[in-house]
Amino acid sequence: MGKAFRRVAILVTSLALAGLVVRYVTRQRPHSHVYVPQDVPDVLGVSTSTIQSAIAARVDKAPPEWVSAERWERVRTLYRTYEEAPLWLEPEGVKERASTLLEGLAHAGDHALRTDAYPIDSIRHVVNAKRIDSAATAADIANADVLLTAAYVGYASDMLIGQVDPRRISHSWHIPARRAAVDSALFQTLQDSSIGQGLAQMAPQDSEYVVLLREYSHYRDIVTNGGWPVVSSGVSPEELSTRLEAEGYSVPSEDSVFAVLATWQRRHNLDVDGKLGRATYAALNVDAETRARQIGSNLERHRWLPRALGQRYVYVNVPAFHLDAFDSGQRVLSMKVVVGAEYNGHATPVFSDSMRWVVFRPYWRPTQRILKDEILPRLKTDPAYMKRNDMEWAQESGDRVIRQRPGPQNSLGLVKFLFPNDFDIYLHDTNQRSFFGRNTRAASHGCIRLERPADLASYVLGWPLDSVRAAMDSGRNDRTVPLVQRVPVYIVYFTAYVRDSELYFAEDVYGRDDRLKSRVDLPSIVAPARSASSDKRT
Repeated sequence: MGKAFRRVAILVTSLALAGLVVRYVTRQRPHSHVYVPQDVPDVLGVSTSTIQSAIAARVDKAPPEWVSAERWERVRTLYRTYEEAPLWLEPEGVKERASTLLEGLAHAGDHALRTDAYPIDSIRHVVNAKRIDSAATAADIANADVLLTAAYVGYASDMLIGQVDPRRISHSWHIPARRAAVDSALFQTLQDSSIGQGLAQMAPQDSEYVVLLREYSHYRDIVTNGGWPVVSSGVSPEELSTRLEAEGYSVPSEDSVFAVLATWQRRHNLDVDGKLGRATYAALNVDAETRARQIGSNLERHRWLPRALGQRYVYVNVPAFHLDAFDSGQRVLSMKVVVGAEYNGHATPVFSDSMRWVVFRPYWRPTQRILKDEILPRLKTDPAYMKRNDMEWAQESGDRVIRQRPGPQNSLGLVKFLFPNDFDIYLHDTNQRSFFGRNTRAASHGCIRLERPADLASYVLGWPLDSVRAAMDSGRNDRTVPLVQRVPVYIVYFTAYVRDSELYFAEDVYGRDDRLKSRVDLPSIVAPARSASSDKRT
């Protein structure tokens, strides 16, 4: 116990000091005890020392085909740390720890994880073989234990940082994976005698993930039960009621069907008019399997995020065209936003950074790309363009630049919010307020326009609104105010998300869902019926 336990303790402590341990790892679990593999004297009468030699020989060989090189190295590290002792099998063979792990693996598909990453049937076949129960050799025991450890490493990695590397399906996700958190969680959970709780806590614990998990089960059940009917252009109120109820929306009477349709529209980010327009028809006829896959894809995106976003932060969901600001875990501000257009490279990227400054009455300095593609060509054909748009030539840092003067015509409006990043993306006011009346708001060059910029300035600066408005309306031009405390900003991409404990769907505005949908669980999406399938949405 002494040497190996100290080695694990030093590793976990050093990771914690570096700030790399996920939140649940550092939380104390009451009444838990440390499990020490080396304390097991034998397995099925075979001495631990003999098994250790067999394990050392097995992990020096090539991994099973479903184990990546990175994960195999984690397997080796675990065994080196515990002196090649068996990590799962006990004196009586397959007992509680291994059975708990197998049970967790069996339910990985409930989280939209593909279980071919750790083929549960093959593992069960080896672990439950008769030779493990009776005349087991050291090699038999070593092979079974190593398979379980490889599956454990795979499950932990998938739950903690996601099963799909976002960089391989999109070049626009720039929130780094927390790979070091996997190492710390592997050791911490393995030491805990209550391993079932540790495995459960590897999944995101936030309320939004929990609701998405519930809804994923619900929509899988709908698919199992045959999905929902196609809605034709001449649909009757009775047929529309059948369609809505098939998805779980309660329609008390035929007279209420269009009021329920309005609720459905709101949760699908459509114009809420209770009418069967073209967009509503199209959304009604998205099949149940596609919706289930959409939810599964967004469960995966949640696993890509940090587990703790902070006490105060700004959160922009691009497909929802929405910004929320949080304080002490509670939403305190919400507004519409305009995001990057989906064409010509203007899509708003996914990334996170910390807001540092607010600039009142800013100059707008067009990027080189905007100058080259839009402004300079206009100047050749429209000599009055600069005057009409209140623009000027100026000297800045020895360079001659074009900029737009502060004021009501300014493209940035009267305030902007800066958080240095590699994409030159920031939040700002706008002189084009009409966009906020639209349902789809992908129209900018990539930066994010705000419906209520004064409220956001008040939130990040802690100023009263009248002071913010005074600085916007008549204050000094290009006035930069540093934040006393930096505010994390998360620009994310979720096409199925939760607001006030309700599921919402958003348009896949940048077409990023298809490649991810094919990578989540659901080769056939059949799931056993659950009580969630009888839930009604009101």
